Amino acid sequence: MAVLEKIRVKMGVFVSLLIGLSLLAFILDPDTLRSTLSMFSSKNDVGEMNGKGINYQDYQKKVEFYSDVYQMTSGGASSNSQTQKMINNTAWQNELAERVMIPAAEKAGLSIGDEEKLDMIEGKNVSPVLTNEMFFKDENGKFDRSKLAKFIQAAQQDNSGNLAKYWSFLEENMVKNLYYEKYLSLLKNSEYMPPFELARTIQENNTTYSVSFVMLPFGFAPDTTIKVSDSEIEKYYSEHKNAFRQPASRDAEYVVFKVVPSDEDDAVTEKSVNKVFDKFSATPASDMKLFLAHNSDQPFNDYYYKKGELKSTSKVLDDFAFSSREGEIMPVTKIKNFYMTAKITDIREMPDSVFLKHILLQGKDVSKADSLVNVLKHGGNFTKLAEQYSADKNTKVAEIGDLGWVTENYNIPGFESVFTASKNSPMILKSRYGTHIVEVVKATKPLKKVQMALLVRESIPSKQTYSEYYSRANSLVVASNGKLADFRNAVRKEKLDIMPVVRLLPSSREIKGYENSSEVARWIFEHKPGSVSPIITIDNKYFFVTAVTGIHKEGVASLNEIKRQISNIVSMQKKGEKLAERCKDSVKNATTIEAVAEKLGTTVNKQSDITFASLNSRQFDPKFVGAVAAASQNKLEGPVVGQVGVYFFTVTGKETGAFYTEKDAKQQQARDFANMSRYVTAVLAEEAQVKDMRYRFY
Repeated sequence: MAVLEKIRVKMGVFVSLLIGLSLLAFILDPDTLRSTLSMFSSKNDVGEMNGKGINYQDYQKKVEFYSDVYQMTSGGASSNSQTQKMINNTAWQNELAERVMIPAAEKAGLSIGDEEKLDMIEGKNVSPVLTNEMFFKDENGKFDRSKLAKFIQAAQQDNSGNLAKYWSFLEENMVKNLYYEKYLSLLKNSEYMPPFELARTIQENNTTYSVSFVMLPFGFAPDTTIKVSDSEIEKYYSEHKNAFRQPASRDAEYVVFKVVPSDEDDAVTEKSVNKVFDKFSATPASDMKLFLAHNSDQPFNDYYYKKGELKSTSKVLDDFAFSSREGEIMPVTKIKNFYMTAKITDIREMPDSVFLKHILLQGKDVSKADSLVNVLKHGGNFTKLAEQYSADKNTKVAEIGDLGWVTENYNIPGFESVFTASKNSPMILKSRYGTHIVEVVKATKPLKKVQMALLVRESIPSKQTYSEYYSRANSLVVASNGKLADFRNAVRKEKLDIMPVVRLLPSSREIKGYENSSEVARWIFEHKPGSVSPIITIDNKYFFVTAVTGIHKEGVASLNEIKRQISNIVSMQKKGEKLAERCKDSVKNATTIEAVAEKLGTTVNKQSDITFASLNSRQFDPKFVGAVAAASQNKLEGPVVGQVGVYFFTVTGKETGAFYTEKDAKQQQARDFANMSRYVTAVLAEEAQVKDMRYRFY
């Protein structure tokens, strides 16, 4: 009985919910009920493709999968925001491929059979996904089938499952890549240029015009005599609606309070540096690494600076470094938000870069290092020994064993001593790759370089300072009372800086240079125009208070949204027509282009090699080019109202050549298709009514 009672208690809420939904079904029709349930489920969706939602939990599993793949291939964690964004976008592209691109390809009759999948791995048509994978390349950078076979075998025996997971990732990409290639091939082979169009293209490119012309620019100054009526705006909008398609976006305003240390905070930090100043001064260079590890916000850097390198950090540091002797100490100085002192630990004359040769020894060959050094010291040929013993047999260098020029910034960890080594004197060094016999062959001219120890402490806001800034932000929130008008009044009263955000996209992860501000963007998209946010904290350093000022729905923009924009366009057109009429009256009796230029107070310009194909060139006004191609030779034409000005012109020459051939036309067609192919995914996404709502969660 006790067990039954527990079941009744646990099931009570569930049964109540079922009863509630059953009663609701009597009130609502089935379509409305489905819509209601869909609304609740859609709140957990990160997006929608082809009318189907993408559940957050399912999507997150893919993000985690790609995070694991990234960590396996890079050897690093995916913790920074840029990496996380890249991984998230990879997961999203995967959704697009699975839900949009592949279904579109299958709808077009395309498929991939088991034999094709096998051929991508073992056959003649190995997938580029595999041939481009570094794991499967030999020392010459060429695809090695044996390495692929070993990897597949290892993946089957790997108890961790990591190799199997990576192989799954590769297989997935092979299939997607082949579907994409097939779909593009289908589109390309479907493209047909009729003979008349081919002939027209050849003619348009082979006919060139020489033109003398006069152009009077519209100018950007507003003309108060030009009036644009509502009916004209509505007419233009009706005729050009497709030009005003837009993604979903929001407008907002925000105030940001940046938390900075107070004078009292600075004084505390400065005092803490002064407290260990004497110990820092007395610490020898050999113990400096350990001292700074315990007392500085920055570890010891054994880099040697040349004059000017420190200026980007601080001119004070650079001046101190190259005007002081070894052992000298810089007084405690505030640089940006840091209090620091410096000590010169070493001064040397050394090259900026050196050219190295090496022999890499791994495994059992490491024991041969001393013997090989001895052979080299007694006249042995470095290149021949590298060919025989080195694990690095890179053939893309002048001689086997060449590492090339290295600098302190671009060097192998463990090779720091090469900058003070003698030339042509072999030495043994170790790195994560193994044991190296290294020889400096060439070096740039030595110059003075300085090594410094920096004792650094950042001045950070105290709890009191933090609370004061939070209080200021909270006062704005309280005064705003959740209303845009009150928010603006409070901002004016407190003389705060208000920043606008126009057409913020749902995918935005950064607002006006503030990194990691996706939380602010998320709030903006989750609230109605006129709403004012509570305090949104970013990086524990910025307090945002934001207000939603406008919403732009996906699709064709409403007339109200773009009324001013259309008014400007129509006004510019009228301005051109007005200028054309004025010019027409001014040049009424002119019969030559020179006479037109004189009457309009301007000069004649000359242009040759204009073709009708120049319509697509940014160099020429397309309306002007079209008028030139339609004009008779040696006849004064105009006025022509272009996009930027009014034209009068005379075609002074017309030549028809044969340099542009059918081959050229087809090559151009191929180039045009290659450019268009970049938009295939975007077009398919629009057709599938893709909605990206990842901003809700990421």
